[in-house]
Amino acid sequence: MRIPIDWLLQGSAWIRYRTRIDLLGEKETASGVLSERKEMLRDPQIAGLICSLDHWPGPPIKNHKQADLLSYKLSFLSEVGVRRGDPKMDGIARKIMKQAPADGIPRIPILIPKAFGGSGKVECAWVLCDAPVVLYALARMGYGENPSVRKGMAALSGFSRENGWPCAAAPELGKFRGPGRKDDPCPLANLLMLKALAEDKKLTKSAAARNGVEGALALWASRKTHKAYLFGMGTDFLKLKAPFIWYDLLHELEALSRYPAARQDHRFLQMIRLLESKADREGRFYPESVWLAWKDWEFSRKKEPSRWVTLLAHGILQRS
Repeated sequence: MRIPIDWLLQGSAWIRYRTRIDLLGEKETASGVLSERKEMLRDPQIAGLICSLDHWPGPPIKNHKQADLLSYKLSFLSEVGVRRGDPKMDGIARKIMKQAPADGIPRIPILIPKAFGGSGKVECAWVLCDAPVVLYALARMGYGENPSVRKGMAALSGFSRENGWPCAAAPELGKFRGPGRKDDPCPLANLLMLKALAEDKKLTKSAAARNGVEGALALWASRKTHKAYLFGMGTDFLKLKAPFIWYDLLHELEALSRYPAARQDHRFLQMIRLLESKADREGRFYPESVWLAWKDWEFSRKKEPSRWVTLLAHGILQRS
């Protein structure tokens, strides 16, 4: 499939930067890449997200589908290329890791209503649909060798089962677990853990990662007859959407495409063919659903092709 490189290089600095790195394979030290990166850090939207992280950890989490959570902003910034040593980032990373006790898993204020098995009070804790997002972002930004981050990754990896990661939560939350069968994997937690572990080459070869890959592919194979933890793979799942926040096709492929074993599997290739079918004649991709919290970004206009969604899609296709 044709990649619309010229069109991508007409986008914002953060899109041009990632196009050069991810699709053209240019080195970070190349003059053009350095220039794009400097401009990216001055971009008002990117700078605004970085400044918002000064308020970490932000208000208590009441719904993990709330698209403006600071953890999702941190994750997006890591994906565009903001990293260790950039303005404000070292201080923000220290603040995050300071809230991780001996197990290395960052705690965030969270409120789980009694109706969902929580206490109904704000507690500093973690669940497996927020902690991996934070650790993934820190590792991607260059903090992966920090002892706290390494401990956290190992601790979360340890919750893996033969069919992937279930819903799991900090001891502070007692017996809480999500609305699914006890023996099922949680599709979102499994996706997020695969994405996080992909930032550590040793962990990508672990039994936990292998189980997670198979768990994700098994969920795809049984999508018409089984819905784990209320996460289906129907119409909404198949819609292309950015940034990576919830359980959907593009996000799942982003995680799975990091694993050689997945890329050779016929179930993964079915998903890839679905993705390819969504491109227009110029190789561009359109957002098919949007997050209102990100409505001012170029990937939130459904009637227009999105450079960011196109870049993400072609990055996945190149790895596959």
